[in-house]
Amino acid sequence: MRDKIYLALYYVLKCLVTLLPRFALKLLAQIVAKIVFLCDQKHRKIIDTNLKICFPDHSPAQRKHIAQKIYANFAHFGIDCLQNQNTTPAKILAKAHFDEPHILAAALESSRPLILTTAHYGNWELAPLAFAARFAPISIVGRRLDSKAMDKILSQNRTQFDIELIDKKGGLKKMLKALKNGRTLGILTDQDCADNEAMRLEFFGKEVNFLLGASVLAKKTGALLIPCFVYQGQKGFHIRCFEAVDGIERSLLELTQHQAKSCEEMIKFKPDEYFFFHKRFRSFSAKIYEEG
Repeated sequence: MRDKIYLALYYVLKCLVTLLPRFALKLLAQIVAKIVFLCDQKHRKIIDTNLKICFPDHSPAQRKHIAQKIYANFAHFGIDCLQNQNTTPAKILAKAHFDEPHILAAALESSRPLILTTAHYGNWELAPLAFAARFAPISIVGRRLDSKAMDKILSQNRTQFDIELIDKKGGLKKMLKALKNGRTLGILTDQDCADNEAMRLEFFGKEVNFLLGASVLAKKTGALLIPCFVYQGQKGFHIRCFEAVDGIERSLLELTQHQAKSCEEMIKFKPDEYFFFHKRFRSFSAKIYEEG
């Protein structure tokens, strides 16, 4: 029954995205975001707690303003994801601009295995589409959705342009195979995780668990590791790439710190584009989400 509801909502939204002009879609996203913001007390509280940690000097009014923009941004990103279904490389590259394409080009020319890490930041679903459209095939690691019907639809969207989707659960062999076969590997590394798959690091002045998988793979395969993030610019989306770090020369700590610092820098740059809906600091600061 739940799948049927999800599918019905999906097809209604898909129809609206197909038929409505751009200004109407923008207005629709703003209305939906405002309604959800007002109704979603649970996640508003989580967002405000995260913002207190990351931006302790911000006033309640400033945090509320950022929170409202977070809801609005993700409504717009959701519409963009629908628009990207059955799209073309040319359409993707018309709206996604690489700020530092030379970093990716140099890494690919080196013929070394390449791992791209990112976060639930900006329109992250656009990143592999843009990379595959401009540079090379990529395999991305993700978790299956609980809804089988919606997972099938999302997978079809994610696997355009020779993009391979690897299930995070039990996917280590496929990740290693992808790197061995010369495919770039994309991994989300920003969410809280269990102690046995993490390294303790400082993130915005707080101790957190930071996912270690990308660093371990970089060490094991001798890959180059590049953090990349998609953010909204005035004329479309931008993809920012940080410095490539060498899995052979750098330690696990250095590789993981590079990812954490890059993510922190992007959040400071545009906090309203980070997915602050999850309890990022829960592992060592769980009680803070129970206060207030």
